[in-house]
Amino acid sequence: MKRIGIAVLAAAAALFAVQSPASARAPVPTPDIPTDPAMRAAMSRDLGLDDAGVTARLRLDATAATTEQRLRAVLGDAFAGAWIPERGTRLTVAVTDPAAAPAVRRAGADVTVVKRGAAELDAAKRALDENAKDAGPAVREWYVDPAANAVVVRVDPAAVAGAQGFAAKAGVADKVKVVIEAAPARPAADLRGGDLIWFSRDDTLWSGCSAGLPVIGGMLAAGHCGGVGRRVLGPNSVDLGTVEAANFGPNDYNFTRTNGNWYAGPWINNYAGGVSTIAGSRTASIGASDCRSGKTTGWRCGTVTAQNVTVQYQDVTFTVTGLTRTSSCSEPGDSGGSHVSGDQAQGMHSGGSVRTCGDANDYSYLQPVNPVLGKLGTHLVTTQSGPITTIVSNWHNRCVDVPNGNFADRQQLIVWDCWNGPMQRFEWATDRSLRIGGKCLDVDGGSTAAGAKVQLYECNGTGAQQWVLSGAGDLVNPQANKCVDIKDWVPDNGAVLQLWDCTGGAVQKWRRG
Repeated sequence: MKRIGIAVLAAAAALFAVQSPASARAPVPTPDIPTDPAMRAAMSRDLGLDDAGVTARLRLDATAATTEQRLRAVLGDAFAGAWIPERGTRLTVAVTDPAAAPAVRRAGADVTVVKRGAAELDAAKRALDENAKDAGPAVREWYVDPAANAVVVRVDPAAVAGAQGFAAKAGVADKVKVVIEAAPARPAADLRGGDLIWFSRDDTLWSGCSAGLPVIGGMLAAGHCGGVGRRVLGPNSVDLGTVEAANFGPNDYNFTRTNGNWYAGPWINNYAGGVSTIAGSRTASIGASDCRSGKTTGWRCGTVTAQNVTVQYQDVTFTVTGLTRTSSCSEPGDSGGSHVSGDQAQGMHSGGSVRTCGDANDYSYLQPVNPVLGKLGTHLVTTQSGPITTIVSNWHNRCVDVPNGNFADRQQLIVWDCWNGPMQRFEWATDRSLRIGGKCLDVDGGSTAAGAKVQLYECNGTGAQQWVLSGAGDLVNPQANKCVDIKDWVPDNGAVLQLWDCTGGAVQKWRRG
């Protein structure tokens, strides 16, 4: 058996040292628990919990994710996975070395000793991925199941021998557990997250999916709903934008760059007349609650049952990797919709058993959002984002505006009558940038000269995109030590902005709307 190093155990002991029995029972600070009544009602209905049970479950989901992340880092090769057991009240952590067990218990989790570590099982799963062409259509999916300490391969009822041959050819038969899956997996394709959206197929044919998660400049949904260049309409059939990035195999996501008709906020339709909000995207542990919003079935809840799942969708020719499997039900049209655990975004709905909600053994898949954010170089709009406001001129009470909703690089900004629309609402980000439509307020060429154009540009973290609104009302670029100025004192709509020496004049005085 592989032994865990003394240094690692010492680090674990230091990280999870406790001062009293009370702190031992709750070593991880408990995040705020979501109170959205529609989410709680859906969890009560679908998970069979009373109100106190829903509260306890949300608290467990939040603390379990943090505990798992810490133990994964501290235990290293001895870590073998973690999950919340069905009807469990604590996280269970698997380890390959009994010497690691005390650190797990001090972290407030239950522990079990197993044969294979997480790294070994992940390597076995990758071997199956690399040999996916040998799987055959009767093999449905495969993923690491930490509770089984094996790679689970799900198959048609008559395909057990084929799955075993697939595993043997990949050289990992001893690490595989074959499970029969009765219902095949199919994509569910048929702005608030969960709202109905339409993707163009041609000039006359449109397909309905669900909106996913809001990001700076647009919305994420499912890749199989529509590829690059597809037009997208909102639930009211008003033009929403165009798909700018998409992938269906090996992932399942798309990104729609939204236009000035729509603004992305941290909201998910709860299908009870209101919204649930997104505070972040912390990955939930296996066994944590999962709630999904989609245009066909509304709010539906279940639990996370597997992560990093490779799925061979039936009726299409794509194998999709890296999905999360949940017990939330879904039906056609829910594709793309939002999955959340508490107030933490998990991803966009991809597919599942696609049966009538309420059938036995419902399951669904989501495309995790965090890897997609990394690929696209963007971030979620959340309740923790910087405040979103207009920037108003004290001189004539007009607002900084993106002309005609054109969020292209080097688009010079203007002032216009304030109407609180998406061309005027800036995020005051924590890195001192001012963001709108996926771009940043920028000084052309990083210039420090008077008269330089104030424009939009791709966010890059440079000094040309740093801004401070002083107590005196000056909007200053510290790199240039100059102020945002209405050029030539033009009093009308459409007057352009420039950088100029700070004079204290009325055309350089601004406030948040």
